[in-house]
Amino acid sequence: MTDKLTVSVLGTGIMGAAMARNLVRAGHTVRVWNRTPQKAEALAADGAQVAGTPAEAVRGADVVLTVLYDGAAARDVMREAGSALSPGTAWVQSTTAGLEAVAELAALADEHGLLFYDAPVLGTRQPAEAGQLTVLAAGPVAGRETVIPVFDAVGARTVWTGEDGAAGTATRLKLVTNSWVLAATNAAGEVLALSKALDVDPHSFFAIIEGGPLDMGYLRAKSALILDGGLSPASFAVATAAKDARLIVEAGERYGVRLDVAAAGAERLARAAAQGHADEDMAAAYFASFAEGESEGEGEGEREGEGTGGSAGGRG
Repeated sequence: MTDKLTVSVLGTGIMGAAMARNLVRAGHTVRVWNRTPQKAEALAADGAQVAGTPAEAVRGADVVLTVLYDGAAARDVMREAGSALSPGTAWVQSTTAGLEAVAELAALADEHGLLFYDAPVLGTRQPAEAGQLTVLAAGPVAGRETVIPVFDAVGARTVWTGEDGAAGTATRLKLVTNSWVLAATNAAGEVLALSKALDVDPHSFFAIIEGGPLDMGYLRAKSALILDGGLSPASFAVATAAKDARLIVEAGERYGVRLDVAAAGAERLARAAAQGHADEDMAAAYFASFAEGESEGEGEGEREGEGTGGSAGGRG
């Protein structure tokens, strides 16, 4: 194996685009494809080769990296690429897909003789752009020498959870981690919503918990996005968070665990998306505390800065 690889990146949204750029910077040959061509074409200026079809993207690749919306999208795109997939190619599946979907994708990999790596990542826009993601990975030891350079290019740390990608051990850890991330995000929104309803300055709450065990940087970062109008562009969008929340609830149901907070959080994120916040940062679940339009007017200062960007902490 050479140090430089040909990597096919299928899916160039927030995460996929950042990962592709970092792979180019690491010196790899990178081919990109996205269902919306403009998202892939934007990477040409960074040195990526833009493919017109999934099959064109994967032909002759050492590694195929999928960073798509969900398991169904990953399955459909890889089926489109099927005729050009070569046996022995490593498939790094970084879509947060859910447990049932991981097993289905692993079976698809077997059909094509691919080395399957269940490899979701922890991180949002900023760590992705900086190549500071945490990669959670499960897959065969034979072949890891090919995928490790990919993980090193996109992440600061790789955590191996097993040798069988089909078992979904990396996805299981991702769902557990995201259950905490989403619970904390929803709690931050509710604290600010209750503060507004009770006419309490939220900064007085922050002052009370400052430096103590209840204080956390993630709470402050997500709260700042709401208070300072930094919900766009999203680091991790409401619509994607709602999808992940559903996967968490489904995983709990599958194993007989009742996840009341996760279920309520999933409904809350879905409501925020229905109110028009689907493409904003997941902190915009805050607006689900109000009837549609109710948070306007008195709370205009909380939204007037939207579209100007802003920092986002934590991981999604």
